[in-house]
Amino acid sequence: MIELPYKCSNELYESKMAEAMAAALDENVAHFVFGDLFLEDVRSYREQQLSNTPLSPLFPLWGEPTDRLAATFVEAGARAIVTCVDPGKVPTSLAGRHYDQEFLAELPANVDPCGEFGEFHTFVYDGPGFSSPVDVRVGEIVERDGFVFCDVLPN
Repeated sequence: MIELPYKCSNELYESKMAEAMAAALDENVAHFVFGDLFLEDVRSYREQQLSNTPLSPLFPLWGEPTDRLAATFVEAGARAIVTCVDPGKVPTSLAGRHYDQEFLAELPANVDPCGEFGEFHTFVYDGPGFSSPVDVRVGEIVERDGFVFCDVLPN
């Protein structure tokens, strides 16, 4: 886990990533896995960040249709809470909601169902690969810096 402060500069982010890469190399990690889907500039940035290390970036979801990924996520029993929405792209009422079929049905037609353009962000708390769910609850929902955020708190 890499802790980033609120309003993290790119310089600090890159410093924290360098620390994480060094720690990974100390533990003989060979690859960093990213969940990026199709934004070339984001992929290029990640590849560039790893280019001077022996670490290889992996993008297992790259190019997959996002409507299928969203449906597969829900059908597989994965569970997530919508933690941030861009009110210029999606209704503010979606903050704090569960990422499920009802959520997907309420997304405007021009919104990527995986939020790949920053329309929304989620916290995944259960699903395949989890030994047990992360016991959380929805907390306060606030508007800040042009976005609507939902706290996710431990139970």
